Amino acid sequence: MFASLFSRRKALAALAAMAGAMALAACEPVPGAVGAGPGIAPGAPVRVALLVPAGSGSPSDELIATHLENAARLAVADLDGGAIELQVYATGGDPARAAQVAARAVSDGAAIILGPLYAEEANAAGVAVASSGVNLLAFSNNPTIAGGNVFVLGQTFRNTADRLVRYGLRHGVNNYLVAHGQDLQGQIGRDSIIAAVRGNGGTVAGTESYPLSQAGVVAAAPRIAAAARAAGAGAIFTTAGVNAELPILATALPEAGLDPSVTRFIGLTRWNATPQALSLPGLQGGLFALPDQQMTALFESRYSAAYGTPPHPLASLAYDGIAAVGALVARGDTQALGRRALTQAQGFQGTSGIFRLLPDGTNERGLAVAEVRGGQITIVDRAPRAFGGAGS
Repeated sequence: MFASLFSRRKALAALAAMAGAMALAACEPVPGAVGAGPGIAPGAPVRVALLVPAGSGSPSDELIATHLENAARLAVADLDGGAIELQVYATGGDPARAAQVAARAVSDGAAIILGPLYAEEANAAGVAVASSGVNLLAFSNNPTIAGGNVFVLGQTFRNTADRLVRYGLRHGVNNYLVAHGQDLQGQIGRDSIIAAVRGNGGTVAGTESYPLSQAGVVAAAPRIAAAARAAGAGAIFTTAGVNAELPILATALPEAGLDPSVTRFIGLTRWNATPQALSLPGLQGGLFALPDQQMTALFESRYSAAYGTPPHPLASLAYDGIAAVGALVARGDTQALGRRALTQAQGFQGTSGIFRLLPDGTNERGLAVAEVRGGQITIVDRAPRAFGGAGS
């Protein structure tokens, strides 16, 4: 079982790099850009540039590009006022090309840019248009590129960690041991968990890392279990992926003497991506976060009805971006696409629940908290439907 999981890891790497927080190149944020946004004429169509990874030669990029464009056009059709003129540009998944087409989009009259997909592309595109004041809503969730005129639409590790830590603190889990893989994803996840625990008044019991191999995880398990017991940790908060090392970690730690009923697992990733993993004894009583499943189902149904196929997981980000722009433009404000408007406190209604853009360029999404019980998922705290309300 374990060997097959790690053989699948390579095959899943490309998808994970796009669907989670795995497109994690360490890029510099745009320096000094204020993203004031160009003035728009109330009542007139607003040009929105959509940057997609078409033209790279990769079938997966072509698939994602199609689904992003489909979702964006679906959102345009669904708008109630606030007319949008959508123009699509192919980046080929290349930072240099992304910079070129972003500059061309602004020259063509784009008032805002949606995309591109990859972190290095988004960073390059943001730099290219920074002097214009045009804002860019990237399909990345890499916080290292956020800031200035660049916002990320993807769900961030910090957002997920904050949600889970706040729930845990309300239910008596105050002391967290962080277990993470020895890669960039694991390091960024570790830092996000630590910041969330400390920022919400909890205690970091320590951090333990492991190599990303079956043997490495098994060898590290006794050390991680001993550290958790010595610190009296109420939870092991892990960055482990369910399609990679999580099943090994959730098996090896109980075998090393860790009692999940005393020290529960909390996960930064979506455990329901592999339902069979939910039967592992170590994950019983464990917690992870989910988007609003009712809203997600509505979008998936709407997309499938329009295009005859389920949407790629990233398609929802394009819909969300258009929906947010449309809602702002419909107000008739000449500065509807500037930083102040984009970062409004009440946020927007998205395909998977509420979300809002933050002044630092990251975002906050309304998430539900799920617990594993008897191999099944039980929602123990529903996703909020407004910011500042219950469950936030």
